[in-house]
Amino acid sequence: MNDLKAPTASMDEQAMYGVVLCGGSGTRLWPLSRKNFPKQFLNLYGDKSLVQATYLRLRRLMPEEQIFFVTNEDNLFNVINQVREIAPGFSEEQVIVEPESRNTAPAIACAVKYLSDKVGADKDSPIFFLPADHYIADEDGFVGILKKVAEHINGFIATIGIGPKRPETGYGYIKKGQAFASYWQAAEFREKPDRVTAEEYLRTGQYLWNSGMYAFTIHAFLRETKVHAPEIYQALQKKLPDFIAEFGKLPNISIDYAISEKSDQIIVFAGDFGWSDIGSFDSLAEISAERGGENPRHVGVHSKNVFVRSTNDVLVTTVGIEDVIVVENNDGILIQKMGMGESVKDLVACLREKNMKELEHQLLVHQPWEKYEVLIDTPTYKVKKITVYPGACFGLQSHFHRSEHWIVVKGVAKVQRDGEELYLRENESVDIPSMCRHKMENPGKFNLEMIEVQTGNYLGEDDTMYHEGGNRRVV
Repeated sequence: MNDLKAPTASMDEQAMYGVVLCGGSGTRLWPLSRKNFPKQFLNLYGDKSLVQATYLRLRRLMPEEQIFFVTNEDNLFNVINQVREIAPGFSEEQVIVEPESRNTAPAIACAVKYLSDKVGADKDSPIFFLPADHYIADEDGFVGILKKVAEHINGFIATIGIGPKRPETGYGYIKKGQAFASYWQAAEFREKPDRVTAEEYLRTGQYLWNSGMYAFTIHAFLRETKVHAPEIYQALQKKLPDFIAEFGKLPNISIDYAISEKSDQIIVFAGDFGWSDIGSFDSLAEISAERGGENPRHVGVHSKNVFVRSTNDVLVTTVGIEDVIVVENNDGILIQKMGMGESVKDLVACLREKNMKELEHQLLVHQPWEKYEVLIDTPTYKVKKITVYPGACFGLQSHFHRSEHWIVVKGVAKVQRDGEELYLRENESVDIPSMCRHKMENPGKFNLEMIEVQTGNYLGEDDTMYHEGGNRRVV
């Protein structure tokens, strides 16, 4: 590595920023993860989603106003709603929306441009870029590594590698080069290896798993893109509106390909804090076992090494099977042999070829102003459980073919019905005939929960006419 020297002094105390990358689709966790609600928003362990857990880890290192998210338009309100559940004062201005998905290098460039031009971040302040979908068992150890990175980052591009526990073929690897007090030069980045190569990597002790976590300053990113990713560098020289307008022209490339594999200014810190990218149900089963989690709703007879995950907490029984994963989620069930988690992506491709609606959407639907779960669905009537967020409201609308009956079970609903205004409290209800113009708002500070019963000869979601502002959330 050219011109890489151990730092002579610790970095001065200054502002740090965190950027959470949460635009992925998580297809290997189907049927739990769907296009409209991918894995980073799921509670896969504990009582927090992966996005929420990532945010809370960063909060131990920096104030909330210095934590940002990069996502796509489809998941904008998933991010806002989930973060506000644990940080009510979280601002929408802290969510950076990619004009389109172009992989991690353009996503990071988008965040760098936003922090530089919109936020006014110091170009020498360290910025952590963390994927939203990771599991960290030892959060104290993780935060300690981030502090060490911030202290020694200087002008380098820093990444965190994970000490390999097995010859894993599902991760990329980083070869350690010259050693310094707290880190190594990154001598080489390797793609996902075959089994024999992975075993060799493990035997040598010279390789770390590539976690995809990075940290660097704006200055360092500009310097490295100028040399190794000139298209991205040239885009960053433009004004923010022009950068956004031409974002789709950027190459669809990862940060590893764009910079890390080419630069001689990459350093790697070794992390040993119980990390997993939860890239498959095999990984989730391992995490569950480590956390001592037994599913009381699984009863097995003559069964061994069976992992069961049920969204609806249904009773799952097995007889005479072993090394099997069973996942149930409202409208889909996956039964997978352990060790074949990577093949779920092949199943997803098959579902896509067959145009199966269960691939992208599920019975639990998340929207900017609400979430709803379809409890009963027949050709002539449908029952939904609806949660409306505080301060949110349905735009004025009417339905051609269906009537609705709303029952409030928690909170207060402010309802407009053909010009009439009324308030509904718990156990109160209202009828909404077809073609009636209606609007509903949650005026309270807590979630409004209600049951909606639809009846009619057509119950499709497109049976709606919007008035004055469409179906957008009003706050």
